[in-house]
Amino acid sequence: MAELQEHEHGAGHDYAKGSPHIRHHTIRNRVIDDLHAVVGDVMDRNGKCRVLELGAGHGTFTDHLVAAGAEVTVTEMSRPSVDFLQRRFRHNPNVTVLHDTDGNLGCQTGQFDVVVCISVLHHIPDYLGSTKQLIERIVPGGAFLSVQDPLWYPRRSEVSMTLDRGAYFLWRLGQGEMRRGIATRLRRMRGVYDGTSEADMVEYHVVRKGVDEEALQALLAPAFEDVRLRRYWSTQAGLLQSIGDRFCPPTTFGLIAMRRCSQ
Repeated sequence: MAELQEHEHGAGHDYAKGSPHIRHHTIRNRVIDDLHAVVGDVMDRNGKCRVLELGAGHGTFTDHLVAAGAEVTVTEMSRPSVDFLQRRFRHNPNVTVLHDTDGNLGCQTGQFDVVVCISVLHHIPDYLGSTKQLIERIVPGGAFLSVQDPLWYPRRSEVSMTLDRGAYFLWRLGQGEMRRGIATRLRRMRGVYDGTSEADMVEYHVVRKGVDEEALQALLAPAFEDVRLRRYWSTQAGLLQSIGDRFCPPTTFGLIAMRRCSQ
């Protein structure tokens, strides 16, 4: 998985291109507001906030965590992305960059007040097991935030799935590599997945049929005083995002778990 992640997110990779939470201000601002709220809550309680940010990409949201007052440890599986992050934050003592070579989600790095997963869980085959490990790394009073994962397909309506895939296809029309995209879609419709393909294994939700938001919520609920689930529309194209925000059923979700209970 690490090799596929590194190949998919190599040198010069543009994280914003296919990432609605980075491209669209409506989603991005909600994420930023949530980050400030979570860090602020911990800062008010403890006077400091140690954050583990998993899969930070090029640090789009790391700046906001630092601005909120946090000390941030960021992880990345892609060596080129790690190099980029180390250059970007080389003069910032409040940011530590780790190369996550074996996909252990930074669990070797100790305890934290907040764990942040932005567009991460859907890449992980055993996301429930990984989330359970992460919860154990959060100190009492801390928080867990995860956003931008696709809703579990079996629970979604046919209208939701059709609109979601249609919006993605229309966006793809302007991106090139249409022959490859159509071949991939036909292969997946037959239930065939390629273990050597970045498109299948890096975006693991296509194999697993999304991410079970209710199972995650049930996992978090006993460990935190307050767990909030937010479902929302998300797609790559700007115009389709604006229309979908108003008229289309949700495709994506985020979870905020506040105030970790004493163990």
